[in-house]
Amino acid sequence: MFSRWRTASSSPLRRRVALVAVVAALLLASGCSLLPKEGEEEALPTINPPKLSQKPTYIVKTETLETKVRGNGKMMSLQEEELFFKLEGKRLKSVAVQVGDAVQASQTLAELDVTDLESQLTQKRLQTRKDELAMIQLLRDAGDKTSEEIEQARIDFELKRTEVSDLEDKIAQAKLTAPFAGTIVSVLAKKGDAVQAYSTVAVIADVSKLTVAAAIPADDVKKIAVGMEAAVDINTAGQVKGKVKQLPVPKDNNNNGDPNNGRPKDSPNDYVLIELDSMPAGLTRGTPLTATVIVSRKENVLTIPPAALRTITGRNYVQVVDDSGAKREVDVEVGQTTSTAVEIVKGLTAGQKVVGR
Repeated sequence: MFSRWRTASSSPLRRRVALVAVVAALLLASGCSLLPKEGEEEALPTINPPKLSQKPTYIVKTETLETKVRGNGKMMSLQEEELFFKLEGKRLKSVAVQVGDAVQASQTLAELDVTDLESQLTQKRLQTRKDELAMIQLLRDAGDKTSEEIEQARIDFELKRTEVSDLEDKIAQAKLTAPFAGTIVSVLAKKGDAVQAYSTVAVIADVSKLTVAAAIPADDVKKIAVGMEAAVDINTAGQVKGKVKQLPVPKDNNNNGDPNNGRPKDSPNDYVLIELDSMPAGLTRGTPLTATVIVSRKENVLTIPPAALRTITGRNYVQVVDDSGAKREVDVEVGQTTSTAVEIVKGLTAGQKVVGR
C-alpha cells in the first residue's frame, strides 16, 4: 500500500518536469528567431599603398640651339603720323576729313577757332602802322634826340613788330594740314571739341608701305642687331620669315615742350621693324602679330632639359643612370641656356640618360 501511493504520487511530478524540459528545449531552439538579426558585415575596399613617383629620365641629345626674343606687334605703315595742334585751349572750328579719306600733302584737315587771335592781330597791325609813322617822324627830327633815345625807339618798334609776327604764327598753327599724301586712318575729335596742345586729332598713313612693328622689351632689344633672322606669326597669314631692318630710335630729350619729342606717340620709330621675305596678300594696317628674333644659334651642341640640371653652391651637375639603373653624379660645364634646353659643353656624351628633378 505504501509503495503504490509513492508511485501514484510521483507520476504527476515527473510529467511536470518533462513538460518544463520540453518547453525549455523549444525556447532554446527558437531563441535566435526571437532576438533581432545582426547586420551583415560591410565589405571594405582594399587599400593599396601609394606608389612612389618615378623621376623622369632624359636622353642627352645633339641639336641646334637657338636663343630667341619675342614681342607682340602689328602691321604699321612706314610713313605714319599722328596729327595734333600746338595751340592750347582752343575749340575745333571744323574737321574736313573722315576715316578712309585719301588726302594730298598740305591739304587742310581741321581748323581751330581763333577769332580772338585774329581780332588781336588786326589791332596789332594798326598799332604797328601807327608806330611806324611815329618812328619815321622821329628820324626826321633826329637832331633833337640823342643817339640813345633813337636806339631805344628802334628797339621798342621792333618789339611791337615781333608781337605781330608771333600772332601771325599762332593763327597759322590753327590749321592742321597733311604732312604727306596718304589715307586718314583715324579721326579722334569732332567740331566743337576743346583741343589740348599735342593731343592727337587724326592719324595719317601711307597704307601702301606696310612693315612689321614689334614691341620687344628694352632688355631684349639690347641683344638684337640689324640683319638678324626673324619669324613673324601673323593672325591672318601664318608664319612668315624676315630680317630685322631697324631698331627703336631713341627720343631726343630736347623736346621744346613737346611730350612726344616732335614725333607721334605711336611711331614706327618706337618699334623693332622687321622686313618680311615676302609680303602676304591682304594684310592691312593694324593687323596683330607676334615676332620672334633669333639672337644666337649654335649647331650640333649637346643639350639636356633644364629639369635635369642640378646646381648647388656654384656647382653644376647631373645624375646619370646606366642600363642597370645605377645612378651617379657627374659634374658638367654649362654653355648657352634657353627656356627649353641647356647646352652641355663638357661632362656628357650623346645618348646618355640623365635623371630629372
